[in-house]
Amino acid sequence: MGVAERYGCPILNCDSRQVYRDIPIGTAAPTPEELTRAQHWFVGTRALEEDYNAGQYERDALALMEQLFATHDVLVMTGGSMLYADAVCNGLDDLPAVPAEIRNDVRAKGLKANGEGLKWLQEEVQRLDPVYWEQVDQNNPARLMHCVELCLTTGVAYSSLLRLKANGERLKKERPFRILKIGLDRPREELYDRINRRVLQMIDDGLVDEARRVYAKRHLNSLQTVGYKELFAYFDGEYDLNRAIELIQQNTRHYAKRQLTWFRRDKEIHWLNAKDDYEKNNSIIDTLLRSDRL
Repeated sequence: MGVAERYGCPILNCDSRQVYRDIPIGTAAPTPEELTRAQHWFVGTRALEEDYNAGQYERDALALMEQLFATHDVLVMTGGSMLYADAVCNGLDDLPAVPAEIRNDVRAKGLKANGEGLKWLQEEVQRLDPVYWEQVDQNNPARLMHCVELCLTTGVAYSSLLRLKANGERLKKERPFRILKIGLDRPREELYDRINRRVLQMIDDGLVDEARRVYAKRHLNSLQTVGYKELFAYFDGEYDLNRAIELIQQNTRHYAKRQLTWFRRDKEIHWLNAKDDYEKNNSIIDTLLRSDRL
């Protein structure tokens, strides 16, 4: 927020769940006050029933950025959805469309309750594409379903469809703008403590009631995410609320760890200490922006 205010520019949300309406607490969406401080895009623009993915985000974000760059020298894109960020910065592979019958069948099996769907997806990915299985988030049903759908559509391993250089690195698509990547780092213990306290704040803010309001739609892909899955299980009587809160904290910590692992592999990210003085970090960003434009 501070960077956008400093440069007087819009913010493009890059969180795959904040794009949805009706779940602002569990997705930590920008508050009404924050939305007035800077123009935001891709926040609460989709209904829970709508399918939205990284490929669509890539197309939508690039089209919007072309318009915004006509009046702004700098744009801020922020959020923790790794594939969405990668789609804009590096481009996704051109993959074939999945027939509706395959997609519907995979989703019917992959979204079964009580862990049955996830178990089936895990077994299918291991069977169809063991190479991809070793690198994917093995507890992310959306990623696993995407792999299974494309394997069944093409008859080959999903990993064999990805655009790779001879050394195994992903090929990048050219973009008509410069990209400066900034990461905020903090000690792991402090990060986990902040996560634990943030979850408790969400509960105080009304997360349980928010989850109850969307419980009837629990089968939707938009709700296959940390916070809601644990509370849905609590509503089903699988455990009590205290246990649900513990699992939300635990699974959020695990997700944060996977995020860090993903982003640490990106050598283009400039890491700043989140505990450093605000003006110090701003000065570093200013310098990086100037050098990036040379």
